[in-house]
Amino acid sequence: MDGYSRARFPHWITISGACNTRETVLKRDGDNVQTNRQCQAVSGTWTSPYDGATWTQRDDLDIDRMVPLAQAWRSGTNAWTTARRRQFANDLESPQLWTVTDNVNQAKGDKDPGLRKPPLVSFHCTYACSWTDVKYRFQLSVDQAALQNMLATC
Repeated sequence: MDGYSRARFPHWITISGACNTRETVLKRDGDNVQTNRQCQAVSGTWTSPYDGATWTQRDDLDIDRMVPLAQAWRSGTNAWTTARRRQFANDLESPQLWTVTDNVNQAKGDKDPGLRKPPLVSFHCTYACSWTDVKYRFQLSVDQAALQNMLATC
């Protein structure tokens, strides 16, 4: 973890107009999401894939990075440029960013699938496949043993 800092991963960058990455993901992942002039979600419904809980308040939600920044640092992003880390932290093309229940995300921290699995067992296959996809796309190292049990649920 030498040299790691979240600040090395510029995140919640502007995507369009007043919309940053966080607001873009909230709008993408919710149903009937209404936004204000600052592009903040002011109403909508979100279902967290990690635990199946449904929320109507944005304050109950986090945007999780499938592969947490600290985990990514240990997996190879430490050698990247700031521009590449910014792309990783704000990636909307891969299954990297998810709207999830805030305390479930906080319990995950920077753990890999071998140490922390989503509470909803029916999501384990999707989680493992998404983790693998992000690691592959960004050519990050993978702990295969950490994924084997979850991939077996597919």
